[in-house]
Parts: sequence; C-alpha cells; structure tokens
Amino acid sequence: MNDLNDNLVEASTKVIAAIRRLLSSRPGPIVGALDGGSGAGKSTLARLIQDRVETALIPIDDFFAADIPDSRWDEFSVEERLRYVFDWRRLRESVIEPLLAGERAKWYAFDFESGLRSDGTYGMLADPTEREPADVIILEGAYSACPELADLVDLAILVDVPVEARHARQKAREDAAFLEGWHRRWDPVESYYFTQVRPKSSFDIVVKLE
Repeated sequence: MNDLNDNLVEASTKVIAAIRRLLSSRPGPIVGALDGGSGAGKSTLARLIQDRVETALIPIDDFFAADIPDSRWDEFSVEERLRYVFDWRRLRESVIEPLLAGERAKWYAFDFESGLRSDGTYGMLADPTEREPADVIILEGAYSACPELADLVDLAILVDVPVEARHARQKAREDAAFLEGWHRRWDPVESYYFTQVRPKSSFDIVVKLE
C-alpha cells in the first residue's frame, strides 16, 4: 500500500507540473482528461491533484447514458457502446463550455444507487451537482480523452495500470455477480478504446501505477 501511495503522489506531481507549464504559457482555464481503465486509481489521483491545484473536478460517470435500457447495451456493437456510453453533448453544454466561459456548471448525475427502473433505465439524482469556475478543469473517468471531447481537451493523461491489478481492485470493492456482467459488457469496449481509439502513444502524459 505504501508503494501505491508513493506512486500516486509521484504521478500527481508529474501531472501538476504539466498543468503548471500549460498555465504559464497561456491563460486559463485549461481542460485535462484523466483517462484510464476501470480500477486504475483515477479518482484517487484526481483528488490528490485537487488538493494541490484549484480544480473544477468533473466525474464523467455522472453522464452515463441512463436513458438507454440496460438490455440494449448487449445489442450494441463494441463501437456503439463506446459511442453511446455517455451523454457527450450534455457534458459539453452543461459543464465544459460554461466553465470555459467562466460560468458556474450545473448538472444532474445519473443515479446508480437507486437501481434500474421498470423500463430498464436509470433515474437521475434529485439534487444537482455544481462546480465553480477554476483555471483547471479535470474530466475524470474512462474515455474522458475520447474524440467527442478532444477539441476541448488541452492535456490528455493516461493512468496506466496492468489489467490484472485493475481487476483485483474491482473485485475487492464490487459484488461478484455485478462484476461478471460488467466485465463481459465493458472489457471489450475498454480494450477497443485503448488500442484502436486512444492508444498509449496518443496521450500527452502517461503515469504508471502498479
């Protein structure tokens, strides 16, 4: 655990240095995409960055396409699952563009905890999430450096963790039955994304965590 903590601190220092270089060369705000496979430690790394740099932190999982019935995901191709997994337009228009304009962002996150509704879709949280403008906007989550947002992203960061380590972390924190279905549905999407759409060489920064 100490080694992991040391790696996270080192990774956050590397990312913050890159952010500060960007801010010194141009006026803010800047947008960073903190990308990586599920279980990579992106959320923990994002919080470490936020502790040291004033940041509007945006978990893109909040924008999961909750209106698509759960059974439909298995009817989609891998490419379609990637295309539809998040409401990219709402993320752009409700969050990134207002923050870039120096305005407060406000959105309603999808409500995973309440479970599926009778039609197979998810609801949204009753209370909105808000973020104040900041010089640094961090989009945290798998696929955050996707082509749908690439024109707005100034710094694409990959959190690179071996798949075995990521799956072990997921196993420790998630229900086994849920994980079995999740891996079957989403592992092929992550593999496609990180090999065909955004391979490691396409990122501005790669931080390795074990």
